[in-house]
Amino acid sequence: MAGKKKKDSGGGAKWQDTYGDMVTLLLCFFVLLYSMSTLSTEKWEILVRSFNPDAEELSQIVTGEEQNSMQNAVDGSVEPPEAMNDFDQLYYQLSEYIKQNNMESSVELSKGDGFTFITFRDNVFFDGDSYILKDEGKAVLDEFSNAIAQAGDSIEEIQILGHTSQASPTEPNEPISDRFLASNRATTVLLYIQEKNIIDPAKLVSSGFGQFRPISPFDTRESRAKNRRVEILITKTDSVVRTLEQYYEEAHMVDESLVQNE
Repeated sequence: MAGKKKKDSGGGAKWQDTYGDMVTLLLCFFVLLYSMSTLSTEKWEILVRSFNPDAEELSQIVTGEEQNSMQNAVDGSVEPPEAMNDFDQLYYQLSEYIKQNNMESSVELSKGDGFTFITFRDNVFFDGDSYILKDEGKAVLDEFSNAIAQAGDSIEEIQILGHTSQASPTEPNEPISDRFLASNRATTVLLYIQEKNIIDPAKLVSSGFGQFRPISPFDTRESRAKNRRVEILITKTDSVVRTLEQYYEEAHMVDESLVQNE
């Protein structure tokens, strides 16, 4: 007579139950992490209450305002002025001045890696065919000088660039008067800043390009007017040095076909 089969008492597949429980717990854990990746006040409150069901006050709950501040600190979308270095403060201060004085149509301000680029339309500083600084222009340069005085140690160089525009759509300007006007305007701005003794004069450079670095075509009166400008390029100490064309490309995004090399 065949013997009875011995009953299996080794537990068999019980390890699968334990493994399954562990995987389930891990899944719950990752679901919890995912739900917290876009944390809101309501979600945080639910989480805190789950661990403190008897608590009457939840002092650790994040308010909406605090959450926004934390998010801004993480993604860098808003940088409070007190957290900026001197060079970034320079840009912030000039930007605020332009906004407060409604100068967006006559002053363009841009910022790149290690530089700030400012374009002043010619009517900000000078009357037509003149390099005598207007009182309104002096007021603008006073504010500009206050800003750079606070950032002097972080500034490598300030280049002041004078530009004219071709008066006729088809005929170039007379070269001597064109060059002198552009150079004299740039030098006038430089001297006004230098006389304030706010920065090492060796860091100040002026150049006159005349009509030969346009940022707009010569075909219409309005377009030609955009070329009449004074630009100020401020570079940061220890920043990567670029050519002027590279600064233009990043700051103005001009069509390179318009920029003519001398």
